[in-house]
Amino acid sequence: MFVWVLLKLLLLQNIAVEGMWRYLRCPQNQKELVDLLEDNGDVRDKRVAQVLHSVDRGHYCCDADTPYVDGPLPIGYGATISAPHMHAYCLEKLKRHLKEGSKAMDVGSGSGYMTVCLALMVGDAGLVVGVEHMPQLLNLSIANVLSDNPDLYNSGRLRLVGDGRKGYPPDGPYDAIHVGAAAKQIPPALLDQLKPGGRMVIPVGPSDSQVMTIIDKHADGQVVKTYDASVRFVPLTDRHKQQFSNF
Repeated sequence: MFVWVLLKLLLLQNIAVEGMWRYLRCPQNQKELVDLLEDNGDVRDKRVAQVLHSVDRGHYCCDADTPYVDGPLPIGYGATISAPHMHAYCLEKLKRHLKEGSKAMDVGSGSGYMTVCLALMVGDAGLVVGVEHMPQLLNLSIANVLSDNPDLYNSGRLRLVGDGRKGYPPDGPYDAIHVGAAAKQIPPALLDQLKPGGRMVIPVGPSDSQVMTIIDKHADGQVVKTYDASVRFVPLTDRHKQQFSNF
């Protein structure tokens, strides 16, 4: 009976049939979750797998009953924590730009999960800046990081700042930029903060036709865009609209 009800809910929410198995197979802990991602081919790189094993999603999901399900979960104030396979996808796409000593920015950092993953990828000599324009979520992310991995925050290797829909120029340019909400168009301010040789992953488009876009900036400043996969993210919007959204 539970499976039938869940299938109906998934169909009503227009979730693709091939993606239903992700929801029906519900891991009970972080190890089971990463094992699922590896089984599905979402995680291939050993470094990505190691980072995902070391950051427990359950610490960033706001008391969700099923924090390890491979789907997005609401964290309040119009925001979600992305599905684990999307976190894995973005880390895989950015991994060559997340080396020891690299600088990265996480736009729409939410509860702080992806920001911590990025910080572990760039190592002790690196820097990651998470930007979140909702004060409540910014405070939540700081509390989460201090609870789960305080050394990252206290050492200054991970910074969390507010009002960052246009990025955070003081610490730029960045080798890697991850954007966790969908923009109608690629924000020029974020392109400006991408270092030559760097890469940005960002969902682009209206709610019904978003595409995960990979942006590479060559050493000469040329920008190359690759439209990679159809996705569905919450919109990159202003604070007032997000405050009164339905999540």
